[in-house]
Amino acid sequence: MLRSALRAYRPRMTSEPFRSQLAALEKRGRLRALTARAGRDFASNDYLGLASDPIIGQAVADAVARGVPVGSGGSRLLRGNAPEHEGLEAKAAAFFRTQAALFMANGFAANLALFSTLPQRGDLIVADELIHASVHDGIRMSKAAAVFARHNDVQSFADLITAWRGERGKGRIWIAVETLYSMDGDLAPLSDLATLAARHEAMLILDEAHGTGVSGPGGRGLSSGLDGLHNVVTLHTCGKAMGVEGALICGPRILIDYLINRARAFIFSTAPSPLMAVAVSASIDRIEQADDLRTRLATLRVDAAEAICAPLGLPKPRSQIIPVILGEDRRAMAAAAALQEAGFDIRGIRPPTVPPGTSRLRISLTLNSGRADVLALGEELRRVLA
Repeated sequence: MLRSALRAYRPRMTSEPFRSQLAALEKRGRLRALTARAGRDFASNDYLGLASDPIIGQAVADAVARGVPVGSGGSRLLRGNAPEHEGLEAKAAAFFRTQAALFMANGFAANLALFSTLPQRGDLIVADELIHASVHDGIRMSKAAAVFARHNDVQSFADLITAWRGERGKGRIWIAVETLYSMDGDLAPLSDLATLAARHEAMLILDEAHGTGVSGPGGRGLSSGLDGLHNVVTLHTCGKAMGVEGALICGPRILIDYLINRARAFIFSTAPSPLMAVAVSASIDRIEQADDLRTRLATLRVDAAEAICAPLGLPKPRSQIIPVILGEDRRAMAAAAALQEAGFDIRGIRPPTVPPGTSRLRISLTLNSGRADVLALGEELRRVLA
């Protein structure tokens, strides 16, 4: 009966809307495809080169040897809650100097949990217009109202809050930013935003995805000066400079308990592997003692300023992320293809990841490449973009 019913479907009718939409993407130069990693690494988020770190690897091997299971077996609220998860969360709370932490599978799921759960009906979310896509998706699932401020413009945040209050908005305000923006490499004005949040008794949600491990004392992130405040929630993803996988939501105990009870992205997800909790715990130890790695990365940034930014007329980089904005989609993709052909793994970034008209090469400095690689890339960039 089922087979007969399936035969009744006409494959052409079923596939046509998808085929036409893919064709439209290709025509606009926006069709995506998976490609294998190859060439010198200027594309990954493995900023400190810890993805292949032998110390973290040995911690996982030791855990396997003592019988820590690969799979969790269920959600955390069923049988999936392992001692390794709880041990990691206690360590993370102490390391990031907050009351509590919650370990989740990845940063996307964590942002879905945060923004779909914590802001309540009658509240207002004020987010930076360039904030992560996962925040936008979490906001769509939220019962709170939401507006977007001009990028890194504190006055824009203030004006939106004042306008909402003027329209008799009485709920809580949630200010949401990235501390280090993933496509532009610039930094949020955290001190001014913290002052604004205090003035309006607002909560401040800080996405440290690209700051954790790289910035702050012991790699605790750009928000380290605000750690422990009652109105601050931070998100530390583990798959970038930490070199592993997962995400840690850090904040007041009452909010973490609320997420455990109300966040659908947490409640109905299979728990991350206990082995990954071991890996993240080992990574925390590594980044805490990684001042030498952070110094090497800072030196690479100086090299890149001289070899890449100055010849192209770009400002000195403020972080390990350097955008080379080319504007048109096809130009960005053609430049990326030429660089890949020359042995440099650099990817073109197009809308909707970045605003229309700002397609770019995203150069990511990592310790998987060295000074000689940066100098060679500078030469090849000048040739490709001439």
